[in-house]
Amino acid sequence: MFLGTHAPKLEEKVRLILPAKFRGELAGGVVLTRGQEHCLYAFTAAEFERMYAQLQAAPISQKRARDYMRVMLSGADQQTPDKQGRITIAPPLRAYASLSRELAVNGVGSRLEIWDAATWDAYLAEQESVFASTAEEIIPGFF
Repeated sequence: MFLGTHAPKLEEKVRLILPAKFRGELAGGVVLTRGQEHCLYAFTAAEFERMYAQLQAAPISQKRARDYMRVMLSGADQQTPDKQGRITIAPPLRAYASLSRELAVNGVGSRLEIWDAATWDAYLAEQESVFASTAEEIIPGFF
């Protein structure tokens, strides 16, 4: 399970050094793709395959399902981290997430999210009040 927030910098050669605590789990391969709210999602290869199987179950006759699959899969980039735990973030993905040198890499359970640090800070500031007021209708029985 991926947890926590990390603040790596995007190297000059547009490589991201994955946080050390995640490297073992990602050593077998990582799939980067577009995420919601203009961040990037990073999945282990196995988790991406599981998620893809769920996407395939959606009826191709539903336009929203087709649209989602197109956006998610057309931006996907599969990589194997190098010995230093680095991956390259392709130009279209960097542009999609408006990544600068300063990043926020968040563990979100089954995936990592890669954000531009300033964008993440603004998002988090906006969402903290929503988080504080989250009630049982969001997660029944949790609170």
